[in-house]
Amino acid sequence: MKISVSSYSFQQYINAGRLTQFDTVAKARELGFAAIEFTDMAPCKNPTLEQQKDYARKIRQEADRLGMTINAYTIGACLYQETDAASAAEVGRLQAQLDVAAILGVQVMRHDVCYTLGKSGRARSFDLMLPTVAANIRSVTEYAAKLGIRTCVENHGYIAQDSDRMERLFNAVNHDNFGLLVDMGNFICADEDSTLAVSRVAPYAVHAHAKDMIRYSGSSHNPGAAMTRGGNWFRGTIIGQGSIPVKQCVRILQRAKYDGYLSIEFEGVEDCLYGIAKGLENLQRYLAEVESEC
Repeated sequence: MKISVSSYSFQQYINAGRLTQFDTVAKARELGFAAIEFTDMAPCKNPTLEQQKDYARKIRQEADRLGMTINAYTIGACLYQETDAASAAEVGRLQAQLDVAAILGVQVMRHDVCYTLGKSGRARSFDLMLPTVAANIRSVTEYAAKLGIRTCVENHGYIAQDSDRMERLFNAVNHDNFGLLVDMGNFICADEDSTLAVSRVAPYAVHAHAKDMIRYSGSSHNPGAAMTRGGNWFRGTIIGQGSIPVKQCVRILQRAKYDGYLSIEFEGVEDCLYGIAKGLENLQRYLAEVESEC
Protein backbone atom coordinates (compact mmCIF):
# COMPACT_ATOMS: atom_id res chain seq x y z
CA MET A 1 0.00 0.00 0.00
CA LYS A 2 1.07 3.56 -0.71
CA ILE A 3 0.17 6.70 1.22
CA SER A 4 -1.31 9.87 -0.24
CA VAL A 5 -3.20 12.85 1.16
CA SER A 6 -6.53 14.34 0.18
CA SER A 7 -6.64 18.02 -0.74
CA TYR A 8 -9.67 18.14 1.57
CA SER A 9 -7.27 17.69 4.50
CA PHE A 10 -6.05 21.25 3.85
CA GLN A 11 -9.57 22.73 3.84
CA GLN A 12 -8.99 24.54 7.13
CA TYR A 13 -6.22 26.61 5.53
CA ILE A 14 -8.07 26.94 2.22
CA ASN A 15 -11.14 28.36 4.00
CA ALA A 16 -8.90 30.81 5.87
CA GLY A 17 -7.24 31.99 2.65
CA ARG A 18 -3.84 30.65 3.73
CA LEU A 19 -3.66 28.14 0.85
CA THR A 20 -5.39 27.57 -2.45
CA GLN A 21 -6.31 24.19 -3.84
CA PHE A 22 -3.46 24.66 -6.33
CA ASP A 23 -1.03 25.28 -3.44
CA THR A 24 -1.84 21.94 -1.83
CA VAL A 25 0.30 20.07 -4.37
CA ALA A 26 3.52 21.77 -3.25
CA LYS A 27 2.47 21.71 0.41
CA ALA A 28 1.78 17.96 0.26
CA ARG A 29 5.22 17.37 -1.24
CA GLU A 30 6.79 19.56 1.45
CA LEU A 31 5.11 17.43 4.12
CA GLY A 32 6.61 14.26 2.65
CA PHE A 33 3.91 12.91 0.34
CA ALA A 34 4.52 11.60 -3.18
CA ALA A 35 0.82 11.56 -4.12
CA ILE A 36 -2.29 13.69 -3.62
CA GLU A 37 -6.02 13.13 -4.09
CA PHE A 38 -8.27 16.00 -5.11
CA THR A 39 -11.79 16.72 -3.87
CA ASP A 40 -13.62 18.64 -6.60
CA MET A 41 -11.99 21.16 -8.92
CA ALA A 42 -12.75 24.52 -7.35
CA PRO A 43 -10.96 27.40 -9.08
CA CYS A 44 -13.83 29.68 -8.02
CA LYS A 45 -17.36 29.55 -6.63
CA ASN A 46 -19.70 27.61 -8.93
CA PRO A 47 -17.12 27.01 -11.69
CA THR A 48 -18.13 26.02 -15.19
CA LEU A 49 -16.95 22.71 -16.60
CA GLU A 50 -14.44 24.50 -18.82
CA GLN A 51 -13.05 26.39 -15.82
CA GLN A 52 -12.68 23.08 -13.98
CA LYS A 53 -10.88 21.52 -16.94
CA ASP A 54 -8.52 24.46 -17.23
CA TYR A 55 -7.77 24.31 -13.50
CA ALA A 56 -7.20 20.55 -13.74
CA ARG A 57 -4.60 21.14 -16.49
CA LYS A 58 -2.77 23.67 -14.31
CA ILE A 59 -2.81 21.36 -11.28
CA ARG A 60 -1.60 18.44 -13.40
CA GLN A 61 1.27 20.57 -14.73
CA GLU A 62 2.21 21.55 -11.16
CA ALA A 63 2.10 17.93 -10.03
CA ASP A 64 4.27 16.86 -12.96
CA ARG A 65 6.74 19.67 -12.20
CA LEU A 66 7.07 18.48 -8.60
CA GLY A 67 7.11 14.76 -9.42
CA MET A 68 3.79 14.22 -7.62
CA THR A 69 1.16 11.63 -8.53
CA ILE A 70 -2.50 12.64 -8.52
CA ASN A 71 -3.99 9.34 -7.45
CA ALA A 72 -7.73 10.01 -7.20
CA TYR A 73 -10.49 12.54 -7.88
CA THR A 74 -13.45 12.78 -5.48
CA ILE A 75 -16.80 14.46 -6.19
CA GLY A 76 -20.31 14.68 -4.80
CA ALA A 77 -23.28 13.04 -6.54
CA CYS A 78 -26.85 11.88 -6.09
CA LEU A 79 -27.43 8.78 -8.19
CA TYR A 80 -31.02 8.33 -7.10
CA GLN A 81 -33.29 10.51 -9.20
CA GLU A 82 -37.07 10.37 -9.51
CA THR A 83 -37.26 10.46 -13.31
CA ASP A 84 -35.34 9.03 -16.25
CA ALA A 85 -34.58 12.56 -17.43
CA ALA A 86 -33.13 13.56 -14.06
CA SER A 87 -31.08 10.34 -13.94
CA ALA A 88 -29.69 11.02 -17.41
CA ALA A 89 -28.74 14.56 -16.39
CA GLU A 90 -26.86 13.40 -13.27
CA VAL A 91 -25.12 10.58 -15.15
CA GLY A 92 -24.11 13.10 -17.82
CA ARG A 93 -22.72 15.46 -15.19
CA LEU A 94 -20.58 12.67 -13.71
CA GLN A 95 -19.37 11.62 -17.14
CA ALA A 96 -18.24 15.21 -17.68
CA GLN A 97 -16.40 15.08 -14.35
CA LEU A 98 -14.67 11.94 -15.56
CA ASP A 99 -13.27 14.07 -18.38
CA VAL A 100 -11.84 16.33 -15.66
CA ALA A 101 -10.44 13.25 -13.91
CA ALA A 102 -8.77 12.16 -17.16
CA ILE A 103 -7.02 15.54 -17.41
CA LEU A 104 -5.73 15.07 -13.86
CA GLY A 105 -4.40 11.67 -14.90
CA VAL A 106 -6.01 9.73 -12.05
CA GLN A 107 -6.70 6.01 -12.00
CA VAL A 108 -9.73 6.28 -9.67
CA MET A 109 -12.73 8.61 -9.36
CA ARG A 110 -15.00 8.42 -6.34
CA HIS A 111 -18.55 9.78 -6.30
CA ASP A 112 -21.30 9.78 -3.69
CA VAL A 113 -24.42 7.61 -3.84
CA CYS A 114 -27.24 9.75 -2.39
CA TYR A 115 -27.91 11.76 0.73
CA THR A 116 -31.51 11.45 1.95
CA LEU A 117 -34.53 9.21 1.94
CA GLY A 118 -37.86 10.47 0.68
CA LYS A 119 -41.43 10.12 1.92
CA SER A 120 -43.01 8.50 -1.11
CA GLY A 121 -42.39 6.05 -3.93
CA ARG A 122 -39.02 4.38 -4.39
CA ALA A 123 -37.25 7.06 -2.34
CA ARG A 124 -38.66 5.63 0.89
CA SER A 125 -35.83 3.15 1.49
CA PHE A 126 -32.33 2.28 0.38
CA ASP A 127 -33.43 -1.04 -1.13
CA LEU A 128 -36.25 0.59 -3.09
CA MET A 129 -33.78 3.12 -4.50
CA LEU A 130 -31.13 0.50 -5.20
CA PRO A 131 -32.14 -0.57 -8.74
CA THR A 132 -32.16 3.04 -9.95
CA VAL A 133 -28.91 3.88 -8.17
CA ALA A 134 -27.17 0.76 -9.47
CA ALA A 135 -28.25 1.37 -13.08
CA ASN A 136 -27.01 4.97 -12.96
CA ILE A 137 -23.69 3.98 -11.39
CA ARG A 138 -23.25 1.31 -14.05
CA SER A 139 -23.70 3.93 -16.77
CA VAL A 140 -21.07 6.12 -15.13
CA THR A 141 -18.52 3.34 -14.75
CA GLU A 142 -19.04 2.11 -18.33
CA TYR A 143 -18.02 5.57 -19.55
CA ALA A 144 -15.11 5.64 -17.09
CA ALA A 145 -13.80 2.31 -18.38
CA LYS A 146 -13.32 3.87 -21.82
CA LEU A 147 -11.03 6.45 -20.19
CA GLY A 148 -9.05 3.89 -18.21
CA ILE A 149 -10.46 5.17 -14.89
CA ARG A 150 -12.10 2.99 -12.23
CA THR A 151 -15.05 4.41 -10.33
CA CYS A 152 -16.05 3.79 -6.74
CA VAL A 153 -18.45 4.95 -4.06
CA GLU A 154 -17.60 5.67 -0.44
CA ASN A 155 -19.30 4.77 2.83
CA HIS A 156 -20.52 8.34 3.15
CA GLY A 157 -23.73 10.30 3.62
CA TYR A 158 -25.64 8.20 6.19
CA ILE A 159 -27.91 6.49 3.62
CA ALA A 160 -25.15 4.38 2.01
CA GLN A 161 -22.78 4.35 4.96
CA ASP A 162 -22.88 0.93 6.58
CA SER A 163 -21.02 -2.06 5.21
CA ASP A 164 -24.01 -4.26 4.40
CA ARG A 165 -25.53 -1.56 2.19
CA MET A 166 -22.17 -0.96 0.53
CA GLU A 167 -21.86 -4.67 -0.22
CA ARG A 168 -25.41 -4.84 -1.61
CA LEU A 169 -24.69 -1.83 -3.80
CA PHE A 170 -21.46 -3.38 -5.08
CA ASN A 171 -23.33 -6.55 -5.99
CA ALA A 172 -26.19 -4.67 -7.64
CA VAL A 173 -23.88 -2.63 -9.89
CA ASN A 174 -21.99 -5.82 -10.82
CA HIS A 175 -19.38 -4.28 -13.11
CA ASP A 176 -15.66 -5.10 -13.18
CA ASN A 177 -14.73 -1.41 -13.42
CA PHE A 178 -16.62 -0.49 -10.25
CA GLY A 179 -15.52 -0.90 -6.63
CA LEU A 180 -15.65 0.72 -3.21
CA LEU A 181 -13.72 3.46 -1.47
CA VAL A 182 -13.27 2.07 2.04
CA ASP A 183 -13.07 4.92 4.55
CA MET A 184 -12.10 3.35 7.86
CA GLY A 185 -13.33 6.38 9.83
CA ASN A 186 -16.72 6.96 8.22
CA PHE A 187 -18.36 3.78 9.52
CA ILE A 188 -18.56 5.45 12.92
CA CYS A 189 -21.17 7.83 11.43
CA ALA A 190 -23.51 4.83 11.11
CA ASP A 191 -22.53 3.51 14.57
CA GLU A 192 -20.77 0.52 13.01
CA ASP A 193 -17.61 -1.12 14.33
CA SER A 194 -14.84 -0.12 11.92
CA THR A 195 -12.95 -3.40 12.02
CA LEU A 196 -16.01 -5.51 11.27
CA ALA A 197 -17.14 -3.11 8.56
CA VAL A 198 -13.73 -2.87 6.87
CA SER A 199 -13.35 -6.66 6.96
CA ARG A 200 -16.68 -7.01 5.17
CA VAL A 201 -15.96 -4.63 2.29
CA ALA A 202 -12.15 -4.84 1.99
CA PRO A 203 -12.33 -7.38 -0.88
CA TYR A 204 -14.15 -4.77 -2.99
CA ALA A 205 -11.77 -1.86 -2.29
CA VAL A 206 -10.25 0.06 -5.18
CA HIS A 207 -9.34 3.02 -2.97
CA ALA A 208 -9.13 3.68 0.77
CA HIS A 209 -9.14 6.62 3.18
CA ALA A 210 -7.13 6.60 6.39
CA LYS A 211 -9.04 8.69 8.91
CA ASP A 212 -9.50 8.82 12.66
CA MET A 213 -12.53 9.95 14.64
CA ILE A 214 -13.34 10.42 18.31
CA ARG A 215 -16.64 8.86 19.34
CA TYR A 216 -18.75 10.22 22.21
CA SER A 217 -21.79 8.61 23.79
CA GLY A 218 -25.18 9.99 22.87
CA SER A 219 -26.07 10.09 26.57
CA SER A 220 -24.47 13.54 26.77
CA HIS A 221 -24.43 16.65 24.58
CA ASN A 222 -21.21 17.49 22.71
CA PRO A 223 -21.23 20.95 21.11
CA GLY A 224 -18.96 21.08 18.09
CA ALA A 225 -19.33 17.37 17.38
CA ALA A 226 -21.52 15.87 14.65
CA MET A 227 -24.27 13.35 15.34
CA THR A 228 -24.20 9.75 14.15
CA ARG A 229 -27.23 8.11 12.60
CA GLY A 230 -27.89 6.44 15.96
CA GLY A 231 -27.67 9.62 18.03
CA ASN A 232 -24.09 9.36 19.27
CA TRP A 233 -21.44 12.01 18.56
CA PHE A 234 -18.20 12.13 16.61
CA ARG A 235 -15.52 14.54 15.43
CA GLY A 236 -12.41 14.11 13.35
CA THR A 237 -8.93 14.01 14.82
CA ILE A 238 -5.32 13.10 14.02
CA ILE A 239 -4.67 9.52 12.91
CA GLY A 240 -3.70 7.57 16.01
CA GLN A 241 -5.46 9.86 18.48
CA GLY A 242 -9.07 8.80 18.11
CA SER A 243 -11.44 5.86 18.51
CA ILE A 244 -10.75 4.18 15.16
CA PRO A 245 -8.33 1.20 15.29
CA VAL A 246 -6.45 2.45 12.25
CA LYS A 247 -3.60 -0.05 12.43
CA GLN A 248 -6.03 -2.97 12.65
CA CYS A 249 -7.96 -1.63 9.65
CA VAL A 250 -4.70 -1.36 7.69
CA ARG A 251 -3.95 -4.99 8.57
CA ILE A 252 -7.41 -6.05 7.34
CA LEU A 253 -6.91 -4.27 4.03
CA GLN A 254 -3.52 -5.89 3.59
CA ARG A 255 -4.91 -9.36 4.31
CA ALA A 256 -7.54 -8.69 1.63
CA LYS A 257 -4.58 -7.99 -0.71
CA TYR A 258 -5.51 -4.36 -1.23
CA ASP A 259 -2.45 -2.71 -2.82
CA GLY A 260 -3.74 0.75 -3.73
CA TYR A 261 -3.41 4.09 -1.97
CA LEU A 262 -4.31 4.99 1.59
CA SER A 263 -5.28 8.66 1.34
CA ILE A 264 -5.05 10.56 4.61
CA GLU A 265 -8.24 12.58 5.09
CA PHE A 266 -7.82 14.90 8.07
CA GLU A 267 -11.01 16.49 9.45
CA GLY A 268 -9.89 17.49 12.94
CA VAL A 269 -9.99 20.81 14.78
CA GLU A 270 -6.21 20.74 15.29
CA ASP A 271 -4.01 22.82 12.97
CA CYS A 272 -4.34 20.95 9.71
CA LEU A 273 -0.65 21.00 8.76
CA TYR A 274 0.29 19.59 12.15
CA GLY A 275 -2.57 17.09 11.99
CA ILE A 276 -1.60 15.88 8.51
CA ALA A 277 2.11 15.60 9.40
CA LYS A 278 1.48 13.73 12.66
CA GLY A 279 -1.06 11.50 10.94
CA LEU A 280 1.46 10.65 8.23
CA GLU A 281 4.07 9.76 10.85
CA ASN A 282 1.64 7.45 12.65
CA LEU A 283 0.28 5.86 9.47
CA GLN A 284 3.78 5.16 8.14
CA ARG A 285 4.60 3.42 11.41
CA TYR A 286 1.40 1.34 11.34
CA LEU A 287 2.02 0.30 7.75
CA ALA A 288 5.62 -0.67 8.49
CA GLU A 289 4.54 -2.69 11.53
CA VAL A 290 1.82 -4.49 9.60
CA GLU A 291 4.16 -5.27 6.71
CA SER A 292 6.77 -6.63 9.14
CA GLU A 293 4.23 -9.15 10.43
CA CYS A 294 4.15 -10.95 7.08
